[in-house]
This record gives sequence, C-alpha cells and structure tokens, in this order.
Amino acid sequence: MSDAVNGLPPLRDVVAAHGLAAKKKLGQHFLLDLNLTRKIARTAGDLSTGTVIEVGPGPGGLTRAILQCGAADVVAIEKDTRCVEALAPLVEAADGALTILSEDAMTVAVDTLGVEPRRIIANLPYNVGTPLLVGWLQDAGVIHSMTLMFQKEVAERICATPGEAAYGRLSVLCNWRCATEYLFTLPARAFTPPPKIDSAVVRLTPHATVPFPGNIDDLQTVTAAAFGQRRKTLRRSLRQLNCDTERLLQTAGVDGALRAENLTIEDYGLLTAAYAGQKGA
Repeated sequence: MSDAVNGLPPLRDVVAAHGLAAKKKLGQHFLLDLNLTRKIARTAGDLSTGTVIEVGPGPGGLTRAILQCGAADVVAIEKDTRCVEALAPLVEAADGALTILSEDAMTVAVDTLGVEPRRIIANLPYNVGTPLLVGWLQDAGVIHSMTLMFQKEVAERICATPGEAAYGRLSVLCNWRCATEYLFTLPARAFTPPPKIDSAVVRLTPHATVPFPGNIDDLQTVTAAAFGQRRKTLRRSLRQLNCDTERLLQTAGVDGALRAENLTIEDYGLLTAAYAGQKGA
C-alpha cells in the first residue's frame, strides 16, 4: 500500500487538477507539506490497530501521512464534494485501508466509526474546530486520543492552566475530561492559502476515569456562567445559574470573591457537583 500511496501525484497537482481553491465558508486551509503532515501523524503514536478518524482531509495531505505511518483503518469525513472526488485515487491506492464519508462531521457519531481504539487526527476547519472538539469531549469514552490542529490561540486556550491569560471555559472543559499537551506550532506560510495567524497541534488523551467531580453537561452550564462575566466575582457571575449562590459556593468550598480564571479544574468539578445537587433537590 505504501508504494502505491507514495506514487500518487504531488498534492499541488491534485489541487490544480480538481480546482480545489480553498473555500473560506468551509474554513479550509490546506497543508501540502508532506514532511509536516508526517510529523503530525507520527505524534499520534502507533496507528496499526483500531481506527483513525480524520475530519476535513481536503486534497489528502494528512491522509497520505496517516496511511504512510501504518494506519490499518482510516475513516475520513469530508463534506466538500470536490475533495471527495479528488481523494478517489488515494482510496484506491490505500487498498481497503481508507474510507471516505461524504458527510458533515458535526452530525457524525464517533462511536459508529470503526473499532476501538479510535484516534482522531485532523487539521480541523477553522470555523467548526471548537464545536467539534466540545462534541468529542462528550463522547470521549469511546476515543483513545485526539491529535488536532487549531488556530494557535485556540490551542493555547485548550492547554492553558489557571491564572494564565488564555485560561477560559474551553481550558476547563478539555482538562476536566482529558490530559492536554501543546505539541508544536506551524507557521501560517505552511498553508495554502496562508491564514492570518499561525496554527498549532495539540494532543488530548481522555482520562480512563475522570479524576474530578461533576459531569460534563453541568460543567458546561457552570463554566458558561462563570466565564460569561469573567470580570465579575463568582458570587455575582454564578447568579445566572438561578440557584442559591451562597450555598453553592459553600458546598463546593470555593471563595465567592474569586474570579473565573482563578479556579482550578478541581474547583470547577466541585462547583459542578454542588450545582447538580441543588438542581436535583
């Protein structure tokens, strides 16, 4: 299979032959440097078992790299029909190891794709990257790892710790459910067309057992309230939850004079558990 994949035309020729001008409305920025795509694929670890899920393969640069790194089963989700057609020779060269789903990734349930362990590897479209990630956090029990490319500022938010400027709601959601790691930065010039800012690759590894209290649905509600008015103290911002704020803070053991960015993941877990208790009372 690798020889057949290696023998495919250069990606720039594929883009030209199929008229694959990147569409802004789809958040497309193609990564055509195979050295960089192989670097991304290698950081995802051993791909020889289970299923690799890719979102937005475009002309197939990262897809080629995933296959070259020994992936046994790849499912690539692509809603752009132009790209689906352009990927047909790669499907043939992969000799059964690659399936293309011509669907919207926002509507695809991860647990219906292939067999475990499931690894998601993707250069995510800029316009849906964060909503996709939040959805995967809810399904993280069926995901082994996620190696994902985002705009650099989003990657920094994913991996931020309390007190850092980038620390926010996305930081809490991701680090409550997963171990996160900022891997490396990719300059804007590496992409076609170049975006206005650099990109970065992060790895999220779901915890086998979540080490914090709470559940992710209530955590989304609590963090939306806390960070929705992040300049206010928690005593004021958490009033949006329509519960007994003082009792909530007391039960969680959290100082209401603090602001959202001062709390740890553990603190948010405790607040979430306390909120669930009040809500269910």
